[in-house]
Amino acid sequence: MVYAAIIDYGPDIAKIAEFRPAHREYLRDLISQNKLVISGPFVDDSGGLLVYNAETEADVDAIIKSDPFYKCGVFKTWTIRPWKIVMANRELLP
Repeated sequence: MVYAAIIDYGPDIAKIAEFRPAHREYLRDLISQNKLVISGPFVDDSGGLLVYNAETEADVDAIIKSDPFYKCGVFKTWTIRPWKIVMANRELLP
């Protein structure tokens, strides 16, 4: 099942910059495991939208809690919702 997670970051911009490389490496690993569909930060770095492929919401919560951004305190709060992809424009995806 696919789950969308809206995640709010803490205000420490230096911490976000410091741990972003490790966070992105973790996300690349999730992609290789078919556990991440798409992700990206909001342009103001206040948080991000991550779409996961997982069996349960509890699995998504565990994935989030294994992320370097969670472990260093960047992730503050999040909402996980089951999500159904109906359409996508691959031309607009990076």
